[in-house]
Formats: sequence, structure tokens, C-alpha cells
Amino acid sequence: MHKAPPAALRSAAGSMATHRVFCNTYALLSFTLLFSALVAGASLVFHWPHPGLFLSLLGSLSLLFLTARFRNSALGLVCVFALTGFLGLTLGPLLNPYSGYAAHGTRLVLATLGGAGLSFLGLSGYALIRGGDFGLLGGALTAGSGACLAGITALGLGIRGLSLAVVVTAVALLAGLIRFQTCAIIRGGETHSIRATVTLYASLYTLFIGLLQILGFLPGDE
Repeated sequence: MHKAPPAALRSAAGSMATHRVFCNTYALLSFTLLFSALVAGASLVFHWPHPGLFLSLLGSLSLLFLTARFRNSALGLVCVFALTGFLGLTLGPLLNPYSGYAAHGTRLVLATLGGAGLSFLGLSGYALIRGGDFGLLGGALTAGSGACLAGITALGLGIRGLSLAVVVTAVALLAGLIRFQTCAIIRGGETHSIRATVTLYASLYTLFIGLLQILGFLPGDE
């Protein structure tokens, strides 16, 4: 009886671990997206007020810290759902202006949701098929985080042209972040499903808002 070489055993174990992280990540991502959508829908239907920029940032960052702090325990799952539920709560009031356009606003939101979903699936599928090394994206993704923050500031100040330019840039960089995170999972660079879920959820959430802003600026959407 021949024993498998240690290298082959390590390779098989690594493949199984990668497959487990991938499955757990996308299963958890699906549940958190559904939960977040339900909370956003309730917030929209019952006209719950937006907590404001300061409380939104404070709540999101606090829950993000708790999620990272307890990611190795069952409490980490509670924190993930608390984080995504809170973001869904803040999303509902953002959709209220579009709901005022009746059928047109509903079509705009649904088209944006479909576009974000298809973009996410396309980018993830491309990363799965083509793979690739995205180690040089670190600086670009850091710049993308700054662009998202600048976009929020510009929107708050009402600087229409600046906010549109920044949102377009942020959407492009978020697409790179989705590919980067997917590649990290399939190449074994990402070994924690909770951390990967939070990254992908945040990317998809921000991508949806960014696309909604872009479509909202198009002629005929006002």
C-alpha cells in the first residue's frame, strides 16, 4: 500500500480548506444580503428616519470593530448580522426620494439592484475563471476607500459634479476590490469567511449606492 506524499496531502487539505471558506463565505453573504434587504424594506415602508451621517458612521465603524474582534466566535456571526442589518436600516431612508417617482423610481431601484447583482456575479465569476495576482491593487483600494469617503462628503455638501466624478471613480475601484477578495479566497490568501463576507458585503452595498447615484444623475431621472 502506497502512502500519499506529504506534499500531496497538504495540497489536498489546502484545497478543501479553500473550498470550505468559499462556500461558507457565499452562504453567509446570501443570508446577510437577504436580512439587510428585509430591514431596508421595512425601513422604507414604515418611513423610519435616517440616523444621520455621524451616527451612521459611528454605528457602522463600531459594529465593524466588534465583528473583527469576535470573528473567531459565534458572537462574530451575531455582529455580522447586526452590521448588515444596521446598514440596511440606513439604506431604506436613502431610497425614499426615489420611491417618490412612483413606477419610474421603482424601476430605477430595481434596475440598479439588478445591475449591482450582475456586476458582482460577473466580477466574481471572472476571478474564478481567470484568477490572477492582484497584489498591486493595495494602493488603489486604499485610494478607493478615500474616494468613497470624499464622495459621501461631497454629497453632503451638495457638490453635484464633484460627487458624481468621485462616485464613478469609487465604483470602478470597488469592482477591483470584489475581484481582489474573490481571488484571495480561491488562492487561499483569505482564510476567514466572516472577514471575507464583510468585505464582499460592503463592496456590494457601496456598489449599489454608487450605481444608484450615477443613474440618478442621468437626464430624465429627476
